Amino acid sequence: MSAYTEKVVGIVEGLVTPILESEGLELVDIEFQRETRGWVLRIYIDKEGGVTLNDCTVVSQQLSAILDVEDPIDTPYTLEVSSPGLTRPLKKIKDYERYKGRLVRIKTYQKIEGQKEFKGKLLGLEEDIVSLEIEGKIMSIPLKDIAKANLEYEF
Repeated sequence: MSAYTEKVVGIVEGLVTPILESEGLELVDIEFQRETRGWVLRIYIDKEGGVTLNDCTVVSQQLSAILDVEDPIDTPYTLEVSSPGLTRPLKKIKDYERYKGRLVRIKTYQKIEGQKEFKGKLLGLEEDIVSLEIEGKIMSIPLKDIAKANLEYEF
């Protein structure tokens, strides 16, 4: 992430957090990136029981009004507010406890025991070590080595 996108994400996080708290929602992730159609500011939100279209609309309208006043982004962009979906990313430490017992896919920066991708039952996080059960075997993955972690859809 460039210094500019990091700065924008930081500012937007500060602006959107009070809106989400007042609506009983949680911030999952913020992306600010250039795509083929131009810059996109994408806000992923969630709540217990799932996000509704109305939740997304309310946050989008409130955040849009604040962004128009604060004007922290000096390039044209599209604002999108949505649910993280069924394969939501695990971004925060509390996510690893919250989704204990669920099927997850983890990608690491470097190989661990000869591989960089793991899929298994999340057992939790203890002392910055994520534990997964993969085919009856317990795998320990240091949090700092995780490049990406997502819930997996279970049939």
